[in-house]
Amino acid sequence: MNHDNNHRHITAEPRRRIELGSVEALRLLGSVSLGRIVFTQHALPTVRPVNHVLDGGDIVIRTHEAAALTMHARQTEGPGVVVAYEADDIDPDTHLGWSVVVTGYARLVTEPGELARYQGMLRPWVDQTMDQAIRIHPDLVTGVLLTADGRPGEV
Repeated sequence: MNHDNNHRHITAEPRRRIELGSVEALRLLGSVSLGRIVFTQHALPTVRPVNHVLDGGDIVIRTHEAAALTMHARQTEGPGVVVAYEADDIDPDTHLGWSVVVTGYARLVTEPGELARYQGMLRPWVDQTMDQAIRIHPDLVTGVLLTADGRPGEV
């Protein structure tokens, strides 16, 4: 059966929403490389798509010197600047999959050895010099699984 992009087949069966524990939610987040970081810029929420790696339970993204988030994270004292990070894997046709949201503190990575390690682990997906890294320490991790029959293993 052919489906064009404007008229995707949508299954009529309702989806069940299952709350995920934080360990499983972080495991799923680590299984994909693309997410969205949400932070405050000029007192308004801002969203950027970025790629990430998980390192010791923290989320690490690469950024560049002039990025708004880089400047914001650099000016912050204490635990860091509050951000949200979202990643998901939801099938556009079946609407089955998962979504994870992490709220936590973002800090600029300043230790040269650690920064070099992240530069080796995480290749930017845009053609721009990404000479900085930001580490997000999760404070709150929530996740949902969308299934057709309520069984967690059927995604």
